[in-house]
This record gives sequence, C-alpha cells and structure tokens, in this order.
Amino acid sequence: MRHMVRGLIGALGLLAVAALPARADTDIKFALDWKFEGPSAPYFVAIDKGYYKAEGLNVTVDTGPGSVAGIARVAAGTYPLGFFDINSLVKFRDQNPDKAVKAVLMVYDKPPFAIVTLTKTGIAKPKDLEGRILGAPAPDGAFAQWKAFVKENAIDADKVKIENVGFPVREPMLADGKVDAITGFSFSSYFNLLQKGLKPDDIKVMLMADYGLVLYGNAVIVNPDFAAAHPKEVAGFVRATIKGIIETARDPEAAIKAVMKRNETGDEAIELARLKMALKDNMITEWVTKNGVGGIDVDRLTKSIEQISVTYDFKARPTAADIFTSEFLPPAAERMVK
Repeated sequence: MRHMVRGLIGALGLLAVAALPARADTDIKFALDWKFEGPSAPYFVAIDKGYYKAEGLNVTVDTGPGSVAGIARVAAGTYPLGFFDINSLVKFRDQNPDKAVKAVLMVYDKPPFAIVTLTKTGIAKPKDLEGRILGAPAPDGAFAQWKAFVKENAIDADKVKIENVGFPVREPMLADGKVDAITGFSFSSYFNLLQKGLKPDDIKVMLMADYGLVLYGNAVIVNPDFAAAHPKEVAGFVRATIKGIIETARDPEAAIKAVMKRNETGDEAIELARLKMALKDNMITEWVTKNGVGGIDVDRLTKSIEQISVTYDFKARPTAADIFTSEFLPPAAERMVK
C-alpha cells in the first residue's frame, strides 16, 4: 500500500510539473538599417540556428530606413534594439542628451562609407570631386560623414554641387550620368551598379576609411529603458548575434541561404559576393581577428568623436563611455573568429 501511495504521489508530481506553463520567450523587435541583403546574414543565421531561442528570445527582424534615421526609433522605444551608424549616434546623443541610447555591439569595425563613381568620369581621388555633382540621400550614413571627409582631404566644398537623391534612384542616376559620384555604403552601391549592367572595371570605390577617417561603422544600439529593465535579454541578444557573425564568417555560402529565404527576389550570387565583401572589408578586420567580434578600441572611438567635432558643433561633446558600453559583451575568448 505504501508503494502505491508513493507511486501515486510521484505520478501526481509529474502531472503537476507537466501542467506548468513553459517559459515564455521574450519577444524582441530588431530594426536593420536597410534591406535584407547579404550583410544582414548574421541575424538570420542566429534565428535559424536557434542562437536567439537558446537565450530565451523570440527575435523578429525588420528592414530599416537607412543607417541614420532609425536611431530615433530605438530612442523612442519603437524598437528596443537596432543596427545603425555609431557616428550618427554620437550626434544624436549630443542633440538629445536625455535619450541615453548606447551601442552595445560593434559590427562594422571599419565603416563601408564610400564615394562611388565611374572610371569614365576621371574622378580618381577626393579632390577630383570639385566641379562635379555628388548625389547623396540626406539620411545616408556615408553622406553624414561628408564634412569630415571634406576637411581631411582639403576639398573645396563650395565647388561640389550636392544633389539630394532618393535611395532607389541613387545608383541609376550615377549609371545614367545624371550625377558624377554618389555617397553610399561600398557593398551596396558597388553591387547595385553591377546589377545595372556595369562591369567591375567601370566602377571606382573610394572608401572614406582609406582617406583619413578613423570612424567606426554600424553597431547594435539599445534603448536605455529596455536595457535597464532587461539586461539579461540584451546580453543574450548580443551573445547570440556574435555567434551569428562568427558562423557567417565561417561559412558565408551557407549563411546567405538564411537571407535568401527572406528575400526571394534577390540574386543569391550577388548577395553572397556582397556579404563576402562586407566580411572582408568591414566586419572581420585585422583588429577583430586579434581582439574578437563586437568590441572597440576606446582610444580610437575617442579620436573618432574628435574627428566628428572638426565639422560638427557639439553642445556638450559625448565621451566614448556615453556612446558604447561593453557591459553586455561575453568574454573575448567567446568572441574569437575560429
């Protein structure tokens, strides 16, 4: 009889455990800067591989309006996390000191900001832009660095006509000769021009980082209220995203499949080439290889803020600590690209 009672109690206990609701995953809306293209692979890899799920997160990814405009969405809490330009975040923090948005994960150690032109224009160096028409979308992250680029390269800005163009017509206008050069992300404009029928030799890309800019690029940024209320979730998101970046670098051919599932109209060969270009030039740099994915050099970030101040009048210049925090990063050993 005693064994029967014990068995009954044990069975009831198992039923009670089974009746408990499963732990609910935390829903997180994540905003990209742009479309579902090759460089966005790490986030989709992290979803498909279950990296976010393992952290108790149900992550959805949305396209964005550009690498600058979306910062306000994170500041407002529309998105708790987003992927935007850290240099524009510096300016945003200066203009909105009450909105303590911070970067928590550096993705583009070297920014893809570029001036893109065609070889037939004869524009071979920054100074050659004088007397020409530069097509630049007002909210473009690369154009946001124009004044610093002008300063570093002694360009007479009065001799460059800036034409505010929309993102969709930027490359077509260059291809059609309606503008002489454009600002843009290197891996976006270059491949968009290839899709317009141009050959690689027809295209000239000047990375701003090769012409005096010490700036960082896009980073994952977080809403301060969300970070304060959900520090474990933010750390989990960062940890899972880093795994996604490392896995993407390890096998870009497999990673691009995660993007193409969500971009059925895209050209897989072009998106794979775009991803590989971004990995090589922007994400897995020499510094990242030595120090791990996601972190920064504080001195370099400080210098980049100083560089922004050359052509931007700060009310109260933010410090590197105001802009980036490493508190949500896992140890460096877990961030190394294997």
